[in-house]
Amino acid sequence: MTSTDTVARAAIAAAADPGLRHSFTIDGRTLSYLDFGGPGRPLLAVHGGLSEGLLWADLAARLGDEWRVIAPDQRGFGDSDRGPSHQRADYVADLVALLEHLDLGPLPVVGHSLGGLNALHLAAGHPELVSALVNVDAGIVFPHDAPNFFGFLASFPYTAPTREELVAACGPLGPTVAPALRPLPDGSGWRLPFHPQDLLATVEAARGDDFPAWSASTCPALLVHGLRSEVLTRELADAMVAARPGTSYKALDTGHVVPVEDPEGLAAAVGDFLGAL
Repeated sequence: MTSTDTVARAAIAAAADPGLRHSFTIDGRTLSYLDFGGPGRPLLAVHGGLSEGLLWADLAARLGDEWRVIAPDQRGFGDSDRGPSHQRADYVADLVALLEHLDLGPLPVVGHSLGGLNALHLAAGHPELVSALVNVDAGIVFPHDAPNFFGFLASFPYTAPTREELVAACGPLGPTVAPALRPLPDGSGWRLPFHPQDLLATVEAARGDDFPAWSASTCPALLVHGLRSEVLTRELADAMVAARPGTSYKALDTGHVVPVEDPEGLAAAVGDFLGAL
């Protein structure tokens, strides 16, 4: 067995440990999060769309005892309750509430895609909570006339009577989401780990230019770029690095979903960056 296989198996085993999952209540909603524990310094890890906190199980395993990874399920994802609104400020407020609940900060924050955008706004609006920022392939310019790249979700059901029916209804995405499907509490069927309409609303709310927020924070930052990403071009990545002093750049030969496509490379980049702080 390779070292990669060993770490992957360890990550899966850790993710299955019910002792890692915790929750608290904010504005009448349950916000769920994973605390992978360990003696290391705390690190907040924020997932992207079509994902959840379990995305970071592999990173937590690879970083070992150096870092204690804390990974929330953002509102409406995973085991967290849905929220009434999906503006950027709503997601950031949830992250602030989590850090206040855990009495943590300042600490490094890593975020992928949607999570990367929420992380950079957290750093911009609450610099007292963020000591370093890792943006994993989150582009910061989304024109108002650009197509909604999650538009295919409009036809997805949120629930189905059986797991098989829900997987089939998701078409080509079915095998990807199948491991994360949840049974409904009343036993009447299964649900997705996100609500399609919530995610569509989130993407619509994200349209615009986030360069001001990206440039507003002054903590050390790392931009991890998937060279074959359909979300973040090399031109935009170069402009992001140039626009923000104290920003390092790391390219990986992946598409947009860097944590899945090259977990080893991502962990090395994050570990090296954080270790040099």
